[in-house]
This record gives sequence, C-alpha cells and structure tokens, in this order.
Amino acid sequence: MTVPKRDILVMHWLRPIAMTQLEAAYTLHRYDEAADRDAFLAEFGPRCVGIATNGHAPLTKNDLQHLPKVEIVACSSAGFEPIDVDALRERGIAFTNTSAALLDDVADTALMLTIAARRHLVRAHAYVERGDWGRKGMYPLLSTMRGKKAGIVGLGNIGRAIAARFEPLGLEIGYTSRSRKPGTYRYFPQVRDLAEWSDILAVVVPGGAETDNMIDGPVLEALGPEGTLVNVARGSVVDEPALIEALTSGKLGSAALDVFWNEPHVDPALSSLPNVTLYPHHASGTEETRDAMAQLVVDNLAAHFAGKPLLTPVHDLPAQSR
Repeated sequence: MTVPKRDILVMHWLRPIAMTQLEAAYTLHRYDEAADRDAFLAEFGPRCVGIATNGHAPLTKNDLQHLPKVEIVACSSAGFEPIDVDALRERGIAFTNTSAALLDDVADTALMLTIAARRHLVRAHAYVERGDWGRKGMYPLLSTMRGKKAGIVGLGNIGRAIAARFEPLGLEIGYTSRSRKPGTYRYFPQVRDLAEWSDILAVVVPGGAETDNMIDGPVLEALGPEGTLVNVARGSVVDEPALIEALTSGKLGSAALDVFWNEPHVDPALSSLPNVTLYPHHASGTEETRDAMAQLVVDNLAAHFAGKPLLTPVHDLPAQSR
C-alpha cells in the first residue's frame, strides 16, 4: 500500500537540486507561482504540514490561520524578518534557517569589502583605467591595516568567522553583542563606544525592529573621518540618510556595503559617492553555498518528519544572524 506524500507549501523556490528532492518526497503546493495567492492559500493551506520558504517571503499570523496543520517552517536563508516568529512560537511550530551554510562566504565577503575600502580598490582601479597613473603619477599613499582596531557588531557564528579572518591581518578585535561571549576579544556593551574605539566597524546583526537604525549618526560620527563601516547584515540596520551625510561631510571616512535600504534600487546619493564600495547583497552568492542553503531546507524537513533532531533550528526567536 502506497503511503500518501505529505503536503508542503512552497512560498519561495529553492535551487533545482533541492526542488527535485522535495518533489520526490512530498506533494508540493507552489504558492510562489500562484496567480491569486489568497485563494491558493485558502484551498491548499489546510492540507500542508510544512513550509519551504526564504527570508524574503512574508509569512504572517493571518497566513498561518489558513495553515492549521503546519508543524515546521524551513527557511533557506539566514535572515527572516518578514516571518512572524512570534506567531510560530505561539503555535509551537518548529523553525529552521541556514546561517551555518553561509558563514564562510559572508565572512570572506566582509574581509574582501574591508580591504577594498581601506586600500581604495575601486578608486585605484579607476585611477589606472582613466590613465591618471601615467598623467598624474603615483596614487596617494594609504594607511596599513596592521595595528588597526576592528569592531564587530554582533559576535555570532558569522561575526566570529569575520574576526578569525581579521586577526591574521594584525587587527585588534573588539565587539558588541547582546551578551558577553567567552574568549579574548574586548567587549563593549554599547555600539557607540565600540565605534569610537574602532577604525573599522563590521556589522553582522539581524534585521528587524530591534536593530533598525542601530548604526545611526552618532555611531558613524564616533567611528570618525578615518573610519570604515562594513555592512554585511541588513540595510535596515544602518540609518542610510545619516550614512550619506557622514560620508559626504567627511565625518566618516568610507563605507563598504553589501546591503541597502531600498534593494535593488540603491539611492544614487549613496551609490555615486567616491568613498563607498558597493556589492549587490551577494555575500552568500556562490553556487556551492546557495546549494548548501537549499539542501538544509530539504534535510530539516526530512529530519522533522522522521522524528529526528533538526539540523539548524532557530532556538532563540526572534533573534537571528545575517
């Protein structure tokens, strides 16, 4: 006798290899492709026992009212601001994300952006490209990385991976977090104090109401005219108008950004500045990492329905990494 497949709601597509596995194991209901999503959810929601999604697809308390049998939500990204985690907690719905799969690529990107900003990679490239090297001579001397102080805002798994990449450069590491972490790095309870101490401020906290505009004008001014802001977290964490003003006025030396307020339509007042290095929210953007992130969705669903421990549960809702 054939056992009926469990019904899974797909709120956002996954990588092809992962989708093939899901299609083989479950009956998939493609909410992400529905023309009338409200009608689709009303019809198929009551059947579904699991959800495959990512951190950009909203999942509200109202949506969950149409999903009475859902036991698990498996998210294929690290951040999950549009998902009502309080509603999941109230219902006792298991929840997983994929921070573990992307931490190396995100940390590598933070390192890349830091060095690019501090050594003027974009500006120096343009200097060579324009022929200014031949016409004007040597590019201006810059300041070495060694001996500088790097502050990390959010010392979770990704933050630690960034710190591990910074240390061989001779950077002194400090951090701020919701609580002091074991180890030898210098701890600052307040982000402004960390910024004042730092030459480089790397931001890797979650998005959401708790961190909206955490990096504001006073923090940027404390970082100072020689300081560099590196954001591989969420655009919402940085007060973007304040950042533009600080970069324009010289209160802040430079910024290296993977994330922005109005992605993918970045404010021209920011993107046109000479002292910014820009990356298109692509820190985890490798084939290998995106496949690994999608695979975690497959594997977490399988573990749940087999009665096994989840691979990457989000324990401390609503907090999350990048």
